[in-house]
Amino acid sequence: MRTLNLTLVSDIVKYEADSSYSRDEDTLASGSGVVLSGTVLGKVASTRKFKPLAPAAADGTEKAAAIILQRSDATSADQTVVNLKRHAKVVLQSLKWPAGITAEQRAAALDQLEALGLVARNGA
Repeated sequence: MRTLNLTLVSDIVKYEADSSYSRDEDTLASGSGVVLSGTVLGKVASTRKFKPLAPAAADGTEKAAAIILQRSDATSADQTVVNLKRHAKVVLQSLKWPAGITAEQRAAALDQLEALGLVARNGA
């Protein structure tokens, strides 16, 4: 029997302004792979498309810019996704980070999200 691991938006977001204010439809860039709901994203400066946060990058994705609110497979094609981008409180434990992220990089990303109005709290 196959087991599904499903993350609901309510597992991530505990408060937001009207969803038409806090959320946007954006493009998840091809090559991002399978991205899970709750993943912290960066935005490629040259294309304005989103990819999973990459703290060591130098293309814009090193800076946290959004939290994806759905699972999406952008392995071989761009995908339209819904991202949380402003004025919301999220559960810190629900956020998904890149493998190998350091405590300092994570703290910097949380500061970047907070500057956007995305406040992460334990258990929110």
